[in-house]
Amino acid sequence: MTEVITYETLFELLQKEKIRKEIQTLDKDFFNKFLKYLEEKTLILQSQKSKDSLFSSETRKTEKQLENVRKIIKDLYERRERKILENALFSARNDSKNKITGSLLPEERDLYEKIKENIKDSREGILFNLLQGKHPELKAKTLKTDITQGNNVLVRFLAAVPKFIGNNNNSYGPFEKEDIAALPFEISEILIKKKRAEKIEVK
Repeated sequence: MTEVITYETLFELLQKEKIRKEIQTLDKDFFNKFLKYLEEKTLILQSQKSKDSLFSSETRKTEKQLENVRKIIKDLYERRERKILENALFSARNDSKNKITGSLLPEERDLYEKIKENIKDSREGILFNLLQGKHPELKAKTLKTDITQGNNVLVRFLAAVPKFIGNNNNSYGPFEKEDIAALPFEISEILIKKKRAEKIEVK
């Protein structure tokens, strides 16, 4: 955990999330502290631009740091997102409680519980019925959360995929076989057509 957000602490948090398999515990007020840090850096940049040349070394340095900070928070979020999806799937399949919830931020815990519940409902309505020779039947409550909202699609990778740049200029991956990720619709369609991934139907 960290009391004060700085560029260095953000970078350290990202490295820990990269290296360690378990999702890392963050300060419960992490998002608010990050936004405060981002606001302070933005104000500093605006002040530098009003006083100095747009091409001064200090202004360029602050601009670059802000750009890197946004990349760090995006990478950190997506790595945690992937761990949440993987743990929710494992927990739903095995009908077990997962210790991951103690390391999640409140917003992440809500995401985890919704995904887990929808996967469990889908398995009960589709897989369990098929095993008993019955037609799939989804419960009405499984429709309450749309995991593909925001043009994202939940996919499971069928093969390893190296890091790549999407048509939105964002970087994705690398992904290993059986990894699960929520990706933009256009990117997921390409991966599915190339047999690199399959869509996970969670209604």
